[in-house]
Amino acid sequence: MLDAAHEIFRNPIAMFDTNYNLKMYADVVSDDPLWTELISTGTFSMKTQEFFAKECFTEDVANANKLVYLKSTRLKYDRLLGIIFNRDRIKVANVVMVCLDTIHDEEDTEAFEELADKISDEIHNDDYYTAYGRAYHETIIIKLLDRVIGDPLIYTPHVQILLDGFDDYLYVAVVDITQNDKIIDSSHQDRLTHFKNLIQEKFQSFKCAIYSDFIVMIMSSEYKGSYEEQFLGSDNNLFANNNLFVGISNSFENPYELREHYDKAVVALKNGIKKNDGRQIFLEGS
Repeated sequence: MLDAAHEIFRNPIAMFDTNYNLKMYADVVSDDPLWTELISTGTFSMKTQEFFAKECFTEDVANANKLVYLKSTRLKYDRLLGIIFNRDRIKVANVVMVCLDTIHDEEDTEAFEELADKISDEIHNDDYYTAYGRAYHETIIIKLLDRVIGDPLIYTPHVQILLDGFDDYLYVAVVDITQNDKIIDSSHQDRLTHFKNLIQEKFQSFKCAIYSDFIVMIMSSEYKGSYEEQFLGSDNNLFANNNLFVGISNSFENPYELREHYDKAVVALKNGIKKNDGRQIFLEGS
């Protein structure tokens, strides 16, 4: 597909995922240093990623809906970049064109947007990219919980991608599966994966991860009413039917405080289970 696109645009074109791993490219030679690095190594070095961050490229891409034009005096050539989405509308990859000819009209931009949309359509039912998008979210959640995310200049845009679609306060919930006695012929890790997948299918706006012995769910307060209804009021209650126990933090704004509120959700969960008062959903401070 990209070789055919190269024939139309006459510029080098490549696609890389949100972890900067090369996925496909038009087989052409270019004197652009970053093109050479990507094609020869299959990724971008940390030094190059730091350059992207300092030039605000990473932030611009994270904030873009479809297309972004990347221009810098430190680049040999400008770039036009399109966002690739999976079927969950998670940003999973970027298609980039090195603009050897810097003069582009509106038709070129529209055609490149059509190329990005076509690639998104091509991968829409691809199980790899569906799993990749969720795994990408999970990786960022775990890094936040482990407090291993260092330079915010580099990582904040990745956190922004994690929180795409969240327009209000955040909540974090932890799910304990150890009281479930319906699935016993599998390991604890397999059971965690099973129930995490069920939760993601039922609550598609949740961002989920397996961490320690729990399933972690990040939720937006924008949908708090529907969460409570589905958690507590549904006849087909996923948590009640599977004897799952949930601790939920108070609201917070700063995603870098995720570990602090995760710890509070765990305390709420453990205290609630200890009370044994018939409830399965426990709010911080209740």
